[in-house]
Amino acid sequence: MVLAITDHARRLTMARGLTPDRLSTQLDEIDWLNRSLTDIRLLKGIEVDILEDGALDLPSGVLGRREPYDVDLSRINRKARERGCFLEVNAHPERLDLTDLHCRMAREAGVLLAVNSDAHSTGELDDRRYGIGQARRGWLQKSDVLNTRSYAEVTRLLRRTMEP
Repeated sequence: MVLAITDHARRLTMARGLTPDRLSTQLDEIDWLNRSLTDIRLLKGIEVDILEDGALDLPSGVLGRREPYDVDLSRINRKARERGCFLEVNAHPERLDLTDLHCRMAREAGVLLAVNSDAHSTGELDDRRYGIGQARRGWLQKSDVLNTRSYAEVTRLLRRTMEP
């Protein structure tokens, strides 16, 4: 079994977003668990907000370097494809940030999407169905969704995003 842990960055205080220090601690703990566990693999990440001025919610020393950009979905898709990054289909029923049209735009741009439950408890894991519905309405197929792939393929794709 593979599970991704991607908590919010510090700006989202209601979700007790992670500061750079708390993120570093969490990443170390995930590494420790991956060395200890045999029946589950944990992937690690962070949900980083893009601030009004285009800056990111965490310092570049934590995330690597990224230039700020305007919120222009066509441009975001182009940059994500060039960098090898992925977009998130947030499946929480009150969010669903990417509409079906946005999903289709990403697919047509050659950008993989990850369907994320945005669960904050085990009872919310079933919210994935909303994100899956959004992806289906956007004509996404299994090959367009990052988290339908094997662990080996996901880690290969993730490593590619870390290359300079």
